Amino acid sequence: MRPVIVQQYAVSLDGFSCPDDSEFQKYVFGVEDPELDEYFLADLRRAGTHVMGRVTYENMSAYWPGQENAIAGVMNGIPKVVFSRTLEHADWPESRIASGDTAHELALLKAEPGGEILVHGGYRFTQSLVQMGLVDEIRLYVFPVALGSGQSLFGTLRTLTKYSVSGFRVFSSGAVLQRLRPATIAG
Repeated sequence: MRPVIVQQYAVSLDGFSCPDDSEFQKYVFGVEDPELDEYFLADLRRAGTHVMGRVTYENMSAYWPGQENAIAGVMNGIPKVVFSRTLEHADWPESRIASGDTAHELALLKAEPGGEILVHGGYRFTQSLVQMGLVDEIRLYVFPVALGSGQSLFGTLRTLTKYSVSGFRVFSSGAVLQRLRPATIAG
């Protein structure tokens, strides 16, 4: 079975992220750290499928096809599944729509051969996957900046949820990758 991995690239020390046009996002994407860039790209390449909600899909499908860099090659070439009950067509190459029950659709994807199922952005979508217990790992790329407010991946949790650290890596820029697994499935 392929693992479902939520990956959040831009997280502050206090657990927040912000809209793409924010000062924090400009800071994060302005960080020069070749080791971090190489590691992140390798993470993307391990994916066999990119999964996202409608809003993230619409933003990414408007951006990545017009880019010409290593990340764009991966984003454009790997199969993508957008979870939406309202989207009528998915024109980004290698994309399809999953409009059925989320848990059932993810179970079908997990049973397919291939690399990791990498979930991108969209707090509402990723929060729902976490709450339903459908996530095998969370990868947080945390940057050394405190925001005080913003969007939180865990913002809608209503109960204590334990995670175990399955790995971490510190980069020269001060960014830290935290790999977390829900404690109930930690191995």
